[in-house]
Amino acid sequence: GVGGGFIRAGAGCGDGILFANNEKATMQNLNDRLASYLDKVRLLEGDNADLECKIREWYAKVGPSCEPRDYSCFHKEIEDLQNQILCAAMETNKILLNIDNNRMTADDFRVKYETECGLRQNVDADICNLRPVLDQLASCKTDLQLQCEALTEEMCCLKTNHEEEMSCLRKQATGDVSVEVNACPGPDLRKILEDLRCQYETLMERNRKETEQWYACKVEEVNLEVVTSSQEIESSNKQVTELRRQLQALEINVQAQLTMKENLESSLAETECRYNKYLAELQNQISCVEQRLAEIRAEMECQNQEYKTLLDVKCRLEQEIQTYHCLLE
Repeated sequence: GVGGGFIRAGAGCGDGILFANNEKATMQNLNDRLASYLDKVRLLEGDNADLECKIREWYAKVGPSCEPRDYSCFHKEIEDLQNQILCAAMETNKILLNIDNNRMTADDFRVKYETECGLRQNVDADICNLRPVLDQLASCKTDLQLQCEALTEEMCCLKTNHEEEMSCLRKQATGDVSVEVNACPGPDLRKILEDLRCQYETLMERNRKETEQWYACKVEEVNLEVVTSSQEIESSNKQVTELRRQLQALEINVQAQLTMKENLESSLAETECRYNKYLAELQNQISCVEQRLAEIRAEMECQNQEYKTLLDVKCRLEQEIQTYHCLLE
């Protein structure tokens, strides 16, 4: 616009020179206008030099050489945080694996405990089944004792009857009346009674011994079964106590592992929250710097546009100066 005005003014002055024929005044006017335009050019060049100095100073302060776009200083910290997160994840996986192993071990002990409980129930059932046998043996013993007492009483009665018969026979034998009978001698009752008594005593003794032996065998078998069952029950109780103690220890260990896991998860969540906040702040700073850089770029573009405009004006002025030189020549 300045160049165009200058050209139009020059054209007007040329017309004045052609029609007025006042070359001296025209040359003086042209010289004055040239001097004014040269002063303007020098002023604009000074302003341009000041602007370039300011741009260089700004670049020296916050330009690409000092711009905090190089995030290499944060790479080490980010790598350490990633390693910490990986280590925490590995520890969490180890804790989960230990929890699974402890759960499997607890399941195995639970199965063993249930098996031992089943064995104990079977032993209790066998003991309950043996108790009627013991009661039956006791009743058999009582019956045999009663039979033995009855046989003893019967033997006493037989002895008493035998003594009475013997006394009667003695009295009859010692009487005053003697009767002679030509007949065969009768059977010897004493011998027969003695034989019967011996047979009965032998039979009774044999039955008693057999009964005692059978009763002793049965009692010994029952005692052995009771002792064996008692030992099995005692061993089962010891195993159950040991299993309960191990189960309590495992439950305590699992609770401790769960507490440690919760603490690690809370620490991990806190660490992630803290570093997410830190990264968000860094991202906000980066966004602010990028926004500032965009504004600076826009300002630089405006200044470059103004600089181009000034260069265009300068070029036009140089062309007009060249034209005036030609006209002066």
